[in-house]
Amino acid sequence: MTAGPVRATTAHAEAMAAIHAASFPPRERWGVDAMRLQLGLPGAFALIDPRGGFVLARVAADEAEILTIAVLPQARRTGLGGILLAAALAEARARGAVAMFLEVAEANQAARALYAGAGFREVGTRPNYYPGGVTALVLRATPGNSLQPG
Repeated sequence: MTAGPVRATTAHAEAMAAIHAASFPPRERWGVDAMRLQLGLPGAFALIDPRGGFVLARVAADEAEILTIAVLPQARRTGLGGILLAAALAEARARGAVAMFLEVAEANQAARALYAGAGFREVGTRPNYYPGGVTALVLRATPGNSLQPG
């Protein structure tokens, strides 16, 4: 049986940066210093999976935000992204969040399908959010998803 996601610390920053570098275009990659900085933010948490993925999020008051999620190209379409997302939703709920937000590139159909399957719905847009003028969709976990108490 393969182990699942574990809590990441600053000791995982190098591995997280390597996964991010393999998962995003050069202008969107986060380096080791950025990972360490994000992990040090109040309310931040990360989960890393030895199969090649991680999620970095934070909780403030009763809202959570996915800062980034990355899965190595060779580990995609294996369910790992969904596992990481579910683990982040559960951790955010355990920390008191009742809603979770994220941004996704408008053209990233695979990620949008993953998020829709987890109960995220579009609540806004951010024009020119990503390098090259790419629009981001702002998504929010909707009532009845895994963030809501049973």
